[in-house]
Amino acid sequence: MTSVPGTQAVSRSLRVLRAVARHHKSGINLAKLTRETGLNKPTAHRLLMALMAEGMVEQDERSFHYFVGPECHMLGVIANERYGLGRAAADAVARLAQLCEDSAFWSIRSDAYAVCVLREDGDYPLKTHVLQPGVRHPLGVGAGSLAMLAALEDADVERHLATNARSLAKGYLRYSADMLRAEVRATRKRGYAVNQGLIVPGSWGLGAAVRASNGDVIGALSIAAVASRLRKNRQRELGPRLSEEARLLQKQVERMPVIRKN
Repeated sequence: MTSVPGTQAVSRSLRVLRAVARHHKSGINLAKLTRETGLNKPTAHRLLMALMAEGMVEQDERSFHYFVGPECHMLGVIANERYGLGRAAADAVARLAQLCEDSAFWSIRSDAYAVCVLREDGDYPLKTHVLQPGVRHPLGVGAGSLAMLAALEDADVERHLATNARSLAKGYLRYSADMLRAEVRATRKRGYAVNQGLIVPGSWGLGAAVRASNGDVIGALSIAAVASRLRKNRQRELGPRLSEEARLLQKQVERMPVIRKN
C-alpha cells in the first residue's frame, strides 16, 4: 500500500487491528501480536490501549486475549449498508458450500491485497483451515486472490506485483513475480483460478473474480478443500459452477452503487 507522510501511528494502529481481527475466534495475546505485526511490546500495548478506549478492541478478563470490539461491529453494519454486499455474498457462499460440501469464501480487494470476509463450511468432515475471515494476502496468493489479480489490466497486475515484491519475498517463498504472471495467464485462459497447495501444502482452491458496476475488481468467490478433493476432474466440474455463481453475484453487484475507485 502507498503510505502517507505523517500517518505512521494510524498505519500501525490498523496493523494491530487487523492482527486482532485475524484471530477473531480465539483472540490474540500481546506476545503473538508483536510477532505478527513486527512492533515492539510497548508500542503494540500502547496502540491496543488506544483501540480499546475507542471500542475497537476489547480484552477478555480471564485469558487476557484481545478481540475485535463492539465499535468494529457498528462500523461493519454501516459499511454493509453502504456497499450492499453482505447478504448477496453470504447467500452465494452458502450455496457454494452446499454444492461442494467443502469450504467456500468471499474475499474483497483492498488495494494490492485480498481480505477474506466470509467463510462457510460444507458437510464434508475433513476441512482445510488455511483461510479464515480477517486473513489478508497479497493479490495473487490463494485462489480468490489470484482470480482478482488475473481480472485486472496488465498494467495494474505489474503495479501490484511491484508493490508486493517485498511481502512475497519475505512471507511467501513459493511465490514470485514471474510465477504469478504465468498463473495470471493460466487463470485467464481457464476462466477461474486454481491454487494447488501453494500457501499450505495439501490445501487446494478455486477462485472466480467479481466486478462492480464500473468494472472495478472488488472481490472473489472461492472454494477450498484438501488436495484429494480438488483433482483435475473435480476442478473441471466445480470451476464452471463457481464462475457461474460469481457471475450471478456480479449481476447483483452491478445494480448497486459503485463502491470503489482505483
